[in-house]
Amino acid sequence: MCGIYGVIYTSDVVDSKTLNSRCNLLTHRGPDDSGTWISPSNRVGLAHRRLSIVDLTPAGHQPMVSDDGHFAIVYNGEVYNFCELRTDLEKLGYLFKGGSDSEVVLAAYQAWGESSVERFNGMFALAIYDEGGGKRPPSIFLARDRAGKKPLYYFLEKERFQFASELKAIDSNSGVDPVALNYYLALGYIPGEHCLAAGVKKLPPAHAARLDLNSFTLKIWRYWQLPDNCSDPYADGEELADRVETLLADAVRLRMISDVPLGVLLSGGLDSSLIVAAAARQSNRPIKTFTISLPGSKLDESSYARCVANYFGTDHHVLEANNPSMAIVDELAPFVDEPIADSSFLPTFMVSRLTRQYVTVALGGDGGDELFGGYNDYPISLADQARLGWIPTNLLSAAARISACLPAGVPGRNRLSSLRGGPLQQMIWGSPYFDTALRRRILCPALLAELETTLEGPEIFLFNLFNHGKDPVDSMTRTHFGSILPDDFLVKVDRASMAHSLEMRTPFLDYRLIEFAFRAIPSSWKVSGGETRRIQRILARRMLPPNLDTNRKQGFSVPLDDWLRADRCNKVREYIPYLPKCIERNEVEKLIVGEMKGRANGARLFALIMLGIAMKNNGWAS
Repeated sequence: MCGIYGVIYTSDVVDSKTLNSRCNLLTHRGPDDSGTWISPSNRVGLAHRRLSIVDLTPAGHQPMVSDDGHFAIVYNGEVYNFCELRTDLEKLGYLFKGGSDSEVVLAAYQAWGESSVERFNGMFALAIYDEGGGKRPPSIFLARDRAGKKPLYYFLEKERFQFASELKAIDSNSGVDPVALNYYLALGYIPGEHCLAAGVKKLPPAHAARLDLNSFTLKIWRYWQLPDNCSDPYADGEELADRVETLLADAVRLRMISDVPLGVLLSGGLDSSLIVAAAARQSNRPIKTFTISLPGSKLDESSYARCVANYFGTDHHVLEANNPSMAIVDELAPFVDEPIADSSFLPTFMVSRLTRQYVTVALGGDGGDELFGGYNDYPISLADQARLGWIPTNLLSAAARISACLPAGVPGRNRLSSLRGGPLQQMIWGSPYFDTALRRRILCPALLAELETTLEGPEIFLFNLFNHGKDPVDSMTRTHFGSILPDDFLVKVDRASMAHSLEMRTPFLDYRLIEFAFRAIPSSWKVSGGETRRIQRILARRMLPPNLDTNRKQGFSVPLDDWLRADRCNKVREYIPYLPKCIERNEVEKLIVGEMKGRANGARLFALIMLGIAMKNNGWAS
């Protein structure tokens, strides 16, 4: 895993010292090596920080330049099928000096151009300088993997273009984008192309872009999307599970290719346990597993992880958080450029630190919920639809609007307000952070006036994803796959792991598994009645300990409200001065008072802490 940075000018020349200094802001992403390259015109500068995983020799050094000097690449990620691609390229006459996937990616672009990304099975964010020739202008080609596992920020000005793995490396000198702030308060993350820094954007997952260096115009396009569900409603569950088992085994096999030590993050849940099972089958030695323990907490699931570890005879490591507190926030603060309100960032950060003491690469279970229908929200929404579907939506909407007037954190408030669009749309209107009514309270009148009709933009974003589904379950899984997965969960994992120079790999997000799950598995084999992830449960009966409780849904979680109350919300007050001026301080104080009275405001307050950290880190504090 690595960190990349690049800068391109229309007329100015690249300063090598500045190029190095901006790249070195990403040292935590790549502590093993660094390099820079400046084009013959001095208008293009590429920089790279390397975490050596495959081919540890200097042959994997980046930026990497083609033999003819016409192409240069900086690349963050892993293309797992690089051996197969290398064989195909050798048949075309390409020769290779080393054994890295970077060299294969560069040759693939030379051979197949921008369509090369469609052949890559992996996680990546890349930039390739293309000298052009004939009628083809010189350009910079950018691309990001299908699921969005690796980040790519960019900033296009009139005479300068920058891109980077993290916002901290972008020299933008900008303040807060109000639209992005609205998205963050609503969702707890900032989706798609939006970025908290005004003017900066993110290349969305499954997208590519080309900057024409002559016209200095940027063209962006989507190169992949989820397939439509065309499943057989009478499909046999065992046969579907057979196919998933085969695909998962190969996805794990590819992701176990490494020249450095490798392990698995094991929460004891269904997703991570299946990854451990598949990895144990393919390893001739005990695999290393890692989990976090919260002694005395009802959220402690270390016993389930231990059950799985014992069953497969893994080399198991447990981080016991005996006296956890909000102090951990200070440790992860330097890695927060854009805020994430997901409090599981905290245990993910802690377990990543533990894991890096033993290995450089780890496998994780992200993506299983979205592919196989794992969220508890799904059966709840279906059950509510069966119970409440007869009630006219306008009456439910009226009740939801009335409940939204209650103080934040009052029991039942979120549940009722989530019914605004009907039982099936609870995932759209039931934000654990700031719904539309709460945003009207916490945002100042001037910003509300600026947002005008776009205040409900976050909910419309989710609704548009929801609308692409064939049925309710298909709609809900597609919504999660296109929103919270790439823009919250994968960002959280990338930030937490890269903070410790740990590479995280996600077998469930192998694009072959993704396409099969969305195209061929009927919704009835994802959720039926109160049962979720039915195909995975078939695999659990085949592959996991018979005494493992697979009906839980927890993962790496922390008792956030307990921690905040133990701290008396002092960590919130510490970051209030750094919040944007448009945040009403009196409303923040009401949230704190409510939290100390026992109301469920922990998620909202943590969101504000993370926002304050991002503001401070970017130098935007008021």
